[in-house]
Amino acid sequence: MMDWDALYEACMSCRKCPLAETRHHVVFGEGARDAEVMLIGEGPGEQEDRTGRPFVGRAGKLLDDMLAMIDLNRERVFIGNMVKCRPPENRDPLNLEQEACISYLRNQVALIKPKIIVCLGRIAAIKLIREDFKITREHGQWFEKAGVQMTALYHPSALLRDPRKRPESFEDLKALQAKIREICTHTYPV
Repeated sequence: MMDWDALYEACMSCRKCPLAETRHHVVFGEGARDAEVMLIGEGPGEQEDRTGRPFVGRAGKLLDDMLAMIDLNRERVFIGNMVKCRPPENRDPLNLEQEACISYLRNQVALIKPKIIVCLGRIAAIKLIREDFKITREHGQWFEKAGVQMTALYHPSALLRDPRKRPESFEDLKALQAKIREICTHTYPV
């Protein structure tokens, strides 16, 4: 396992898959290095590729609003992605790209040691929770893997495309807040 500095350098210089050829910036992820909650999306979009920061476009603004609804912000959680470079035209990351990047994400998880992992969208849930995960049926449900509580929410970009999913996403957020209060020790100030 690499320490934070070595992991960051490895990500920044990565050439393991073709996404390295078209990226502007590697999106390493950001937030608290001792976060009890990690949020993991599928891959960077156009704004993320331009800035090197996760979830900064329209979907990122919505994610910030979603976190604020449950008294959280980017400084209290860690936000990352399955792949660290933008897939062309924001397509889903290919299995080859996910496999090239998964060791970086696993290293981040090992360093952070979160109590909760929130998959943002179907792609992350399929990779991290279960291969046959169905986001429309299983969003908001809890799963335990290797001592970590895991759940999936609709990706913020899906909520932008279909606002009818927002009420159930709000319920999922309230359940996340309850789980954080139940098992986390320093995510919410006392």
